[in-house]
Amino acid sequence: MAVTGAPPLPSTPPSHSPLFRAEQFVWLTAHALEQRLFSYHFLNGAADPVERALDAYRNEDGGYGHALEPDLRGPVSQPLHAGHALHVLDAIERCGGQRVDRVCRYLTSVSTPEGALPAVHPSQRGYPTAPFVPIVDDPPSSLLATGPVVGLLHRNEVWHAWLFRATDFCWQAVESLEESHPYEIRAAVTFLDSAPDRTRAEAAADRLGRLVREQRLAALEPDDLGAYPVPPGYAPGEHHFPHDYARTPRSLARAWFTDDEMNRSLDHLAGGQQEDGGWPVLWQEWAPGIALEARPMVTIEALRTLRAYGRHIG
Repeated sequence: MAVTGAPPLPSTPPSHSPLFRAEQFVWLTAHALEQRLFSYHFLNGAADPVERALDAYRNEDGGYGHALEPDLRGPVSQPLHAGHALHVLDAIERCGGQRVDRVCRYLTSVSTPEGALPAVHPSQRGYPTAPFVPIVDDPPSSLLATGPVVGLLHRNEVWHAWLFRATDFCWQAVESLEESHPYEIRAAVTFLDSAPDRTRAEAAADRLGRLVREQRLAALEPDDLGAYPVPPGYAPGEHHFPHDYARTPRSLARAWFTDDEMNRSLDHLAGGQQEDGGWPVLWQEWAPGIALEARPMVTIEALRTLRAYGRHIG
C-alpha cells in the first residue's frame, strides 16, 4: 500500500527506463528517509515526509547521529552526520529556520579552537566506525567536514555567529591546498560553489582545477582507468570522475573539464546502473550492511546528476 501519496511511475519496461528500475531498487532496499527522498525528487512527493524521516536521526544536542552517515555507527552526534542532514534539507529546500539554528549551536559546541569542525568528534569512540576514519582525543580541523557544512549554510543564506570563523578556516584551507585527494576536493567545491565572495571563489576554483588535473585526481578516460592512480587509503578501483566534482552544470568545477570529458564521465555514470536498478558503492565496504544502506543514497545522487545535465532517465 502506498503511504506517500506520490503517484507511481508509468509501467515502463525496466530495460527502457533507468528511473523505473531505480524506483524498484529503492522500494526494495532503502530506509524510509531515502524512500521519501526518492519520492520527493522523482515522484512529486512532498517535503514534509522527508523532514519527518530525518527527525529520526536528530539528537537532543541539535546534531544528528544513528548512522545517518553509514560509516559512523552508533547514536552520538557527529559533524559528518550534520553535514549529511544539511544536504538533505538543502535538497528539499528546508535548510533554514529553528532546525538549522539548532544544528549551528551543535556545530559551535564541537568546533576546534580554530572554529572549524573535526572530521570525527572523540565521542564516537566505543561505537563501530570505518577503519579509514581515525578517532583521536584532540582532532584537528577538517576541510572535509567543514567545507560542505559552510557551503550549504551560505547557499541557503543562513547567518550564524559560528559561520564567521568557519568560513575563514575554509578560505585558508582551500587556498593552501597542494597535495589533496578527491573527497577533500569535493568538500572544497561545495564551499566554493556558495561562498559569498564570488571573485575569490572563482580564482580558488581555477587553481583547484589545475591541481586536480596535475595530480590526476579525476579519471578523464573511463575506458582506461589503469592510467589513473587510486589515492592512498581508498578502496581498489575507487576512482573519481568529472561528474563527481561538478554535480551540476552550475558548479565552478564544471569549467575544469571539456565537454567531451564530461560527456564520457556521464556516459560512465549512466552505464554504472546495476542489474537490480541501483548504483554501486565504490568506497571500502568494511562491515555487513554498509553497501545496502549506502546504495540507495548513491542511486539518488546518480539520478540527480544525470538529470541535472539533461540526460534522459525515464
